Amino acid sequence: MQVRLLPTPVQAAALEATLRACNEAATWASGVAFEKDVKSNFALREHTYRQIKARWGLGAQAAQHVIKKTCDAYATLKANLRAGNLGRPGSKRYRRAVEKPVTFRPEGAQPYDDRMLSWQIDQRRVSIWTTAGRIKDVAFTSSPEQMATLALYRKGESDLVHREGMWFLLATCEVPEAPLNTDLVDFLGIDLGIVNIATTSDGEIMAGRELNRVRVRERKLRTKLQKKNTPSAKRRLKKRRCKEARRAKDINHKIAKHVVAEAERTGRGIALEDLTGIRERVRLRKPQRATLHSWAFAQLGQFIAYKARKAGVPVVYVDPAYTSRTCAECGHIDKANRVSQAWFACRSCGFVDHADRNSSRNIRARAWQLWRSGAQSTAPDPPPERGRGTGRKRSTTASGARCASPGL
Repeated sequence: MQVRLLPTPVQAAALEATLRACNEAATWASGVAFEKDVKSNFALREHTYRQIKARWGLGAQAAQHVIKKTCDAYATLKANLRAGNLGRPGSKRYRRAVEKPVTFRPEGAQPYDDRMLSWQIDQRRVSIWTTAGRIKDVAFTSSPEQMATLALYRKGESDLVHREGMWFLLATCEVPEAPLNTDLVDFLGIDLGIVNIATTSDGEIMAGRELNRVRVRERKLRTKLQKKNTPSAKRRLKKRRCKEARRAKDINHKIAKHVVAEAERTGRGIALEDLTGIRERVRLRKPQRATLHSWAFAQLGQFIAYKARKAGVPVVYVDPAYTSRTCAECGHIDKANRVSQAWFACRSCGFVDHADRNSSRNIRARAWQLWRSGAQSTAPDPPPERGRGTGRKRSTTASGARCASPGL
């Protein structure tokens, strides 16, 4: 749960100094870990704990979180290397990742446990540890729904984040899941696309025209400003960064919420395409590549999966092969069935429908067949439970580590 902090200038200066000290210490600890080849938490603590406390003036809990953040960054890097997300062994990108220690941004996120951070949710205030001492009465703001979730389910660590001049706390909330509904009447098929972000087997189309227009406009503006390369152009680029991604994320959240609510209301499961590796399989002309790589289908799938798990709605992923060429009425498969991007016309039975709706109906039928044959819901499991004062393995992006990580 993300809440925005509203610190005074004095409080903000103390928070900024704290982040810089913690990340400088993490970068130093990373160098020690790299030099001595010590990447486990307890082993690295023997080499760095006292020095971090003495040199940067961090408290005991802060020093331990710095060490753990460093080890988590190396664990994430190791996982990315093993998964091939940083290229093949020996490639330039691979060598760049392994030949030098991980570094942390000066304002990278810092984890806080309940010994370092206390919440007064009814007063919308937090008390937070800094290198300048404990700061009390730091105001925060959030929606009524977020306040209720924080009051009922907050547990474990919170991350202090400084982003684009604003301060945030990302609080961990363990929300109970609804029992999985196994008495399904059918599935709601979802066809994911670029022109239409999502099309349901009920015929509902969530068009992506507005988002695609914004992406084209932002891409042209970025190109123009990068060519200009003046101080004012750089300031404008910095101000507009992540704006497109935030807009796409908001749209995906709204679509996922609507899809899950409809499936829950009608007692159905959700059927999605397994599009893993589609960017590597598809070969496109250069003007189309930016559009494909801007397609946040994985993000939308993740949003649908976790919202469905919370609501107790099963999710089944199906093989997407030939769903756009197969007639949903007679099952005839022919490349010529797909007349255009928008229309489908079966060459066998003459059935005509919107192409994306026809695909979503095929996805629904495949999921229903899998479910009846004993397939289980493939919504991802929740992250490991975190107790008070413990932490999870966080990505390099969240911790502020400067090492490449795969995008959506």
